Formats: sequence, structure tokens, C-alpha cells
Amino acid sequence: MTRAGNGYFETETQWAAGAMASLCAVLVLVVGIAVTPSPAEAQGCDLSEPGACTATSLAALRACRNEVRDDYWIAIGNCRNLTSGRRRCIRDARDERAETRDECVDMCAARQEVCDELGQGPYDPEIDPADFVDPVAAAANPNQYWPLVPGTVWEYEGGDETITVTVTDETKEILGVECVVVRDVAEEDGEVIESTDDWYAQDTDGNVWYFGEISLNFEDGELVDIEGSWTSGVDGAKPGILMPAAPQIGEVYRQEFFLGDAEDMGEVVSLTGNEAAPAAACANNCLVTNDFTPIEPDVEESKHYLPGVGMILEIDEDTGERVELVDLTVP
Repeated sequence: MTRAGNGYFETETQWAAGAMASLCAVLVLVVGIAVTPSPAEAQGCDLSEPGACTATSLAALRACRNEVRDDYWIAIGNCRNLTSGRRRCIRDARDERAETRDECVDMCAARQEVCDELGQGPYDPEIDPADFVDPVAAAANPNQYWPLVPGTVWEYEGGDETITVTVTDETKEILGVECVVVRDVAEEDGEVIESTDDWYAQDTDGNVWYFGEISLNFEDGELVDIEGSWTSGVDGAKPGILMPAAPQIGEVYRQEFFLGDAEDMGEVVSLTGNEAAPAAACANNCLVTNDFTPIEPDVEESKHYLPGVGMILEIDEDTGERVELVDLTVP
């Protein structure tokens, strides 16, 4: 006779069956916790459609709310350490908590819109290095909208910023794929505010994939953080397609995936765009995409790509601000 818990099972078979039943009950409980939202959580974000995509949205919502809770109590602790202005400080902390809670819900709703577009399956692209061409081959036969040709330099201006994008001859291996390093430097009033190394690779079909970035952010000439940096294969980050080889109107695709940090999306809007920038112009032949991210639901950008050149114009759909190509260097 075998002891199990506070009682006895007459046979080992019964003990095993009882243990399995207990394990199943625990698993059901854990899965329920993982994927079933409470009524309060679901308010403002429809999480009723089951699947991996919705479960991911729910996990991100909970993470966001936990972060809000953490920030709130840190703020309250700082308020209670004041000798004056304590009540105003606490009131401000409560207002900030309410506002950021709403932002969590907005991001959840935006992620669910992506689920509606792409389906409930998990986003887990299979990366086989054999499916990618080496940088030399990519330069010889580049994607027409995003040519990875070393020595190509695009210079953009928008507002007070000048942005210089350079395809270098440097490479970085990620997930076994040899990626081209593209350097993106943003300056304001002649001072560097951000310097980013992006890692791209072209597959055998001509799609340009985005494998991550290291982003250095500066203030007054001093490095302040590397916020926005991510690498495919690290901490759940996954590559996405930055530019399809043969874009189709209505196509929606993930450009990157690092939950909570990098979730840029693209949608093909037109193949006959007609816009102009100082250094290049469309003649009813530009690819137009709508770029967006669930992390910033209110931000949408329209981008125009000229075949053989690349991006010539970016327009903020909310403010109308333009980032225009002002100079192009082709090797």
C-alpha cells in the first residue's frame, strides 16, 4: 500500500492515476491563469478570441500593468520622503497611474488588431541560414526598395534633425545569418543624438529581413542609454521582414518582434505613389507603406520608396511632419 498525501491508494496504479489527475488539475489552473483574462483586465481590450496571439497580448497587458504598479509605488515612496508638497506629489502620481493604465489597454487593443490581421498562430519564423544570400550577392542583386549595397548613403532632413543612413561593408552574424551593418546617425543642430547599427539580411527570394539593432542615445554629447536595442534570438526577440521582395497591396507584416520593445509593423498601401523629395521624386511608381506599432498606437507613418533608390519620404500621419531625402550617394 502506497501513501499519497493524507490518505492511501490501494495500488500503485491508483496512486499513479491520482497523481496524474492532480497534475492535470494544476496544469489547467496554470493555463487558466496564463490565458484567461479577468473581467477587469478584458475591459477595453477584446481578449475573447483564443489563441497564441491573444495569449501574448494578455501577457503583455499584465506586464504593462505590473510596470505601472511598480512605477506608482516608487513614486509614492518618493512623495512620502518629501518635507513639503507631499499631497500634490501623491495626486500627480495617481494621475500618472490612471493615464498609463489607459495606455496599457490601448496597446493591448492595438495588438489585438494585429491578431485580427495576421491570425492567432504564434509568430515564430523559421530561420535557416541556407535561405539567405551573403552580403556580396545581396549587393549584386538588391531588393529594389531597400538596396543593401555597401557605400550607399542616404541623407534625410526633418524638422531640426539630419539623418544619415549608410550601408557599411561591415557584417554581423546573427542566428547563423551574415547580416549587413547599416549605420543610422541622427543629429540635431550638428550634435549626434542617436547612433544606431541596424542588422539586415536578404533572403534568396529577395526579402530584406531585420535582425536587430544596437541603439546609442546621447544627450549633450554623453551616452545616456541604449533603449530600443534588441537582437534576434536573445530574450525571445525574433527577426521580421523589413521590405518584401514583391509587395502586394493590403499585405501586413511584422518588421521586428521583441515584445514590449520592438513591434514595428508594415502595411502595403500603394505601388503607384506620387510624391517628391529634394533628391528624388516618384512618377506614379513609388511603393507606399503605412508603418505602425502597437507600442505607440497613435503613431502612424507613411513611407514612400522609389525603385532603385529606397525611401525618399516619410510623413507623420498625425502631424504631417516630413522627413525628406536631400542627398543620395551611390557607389
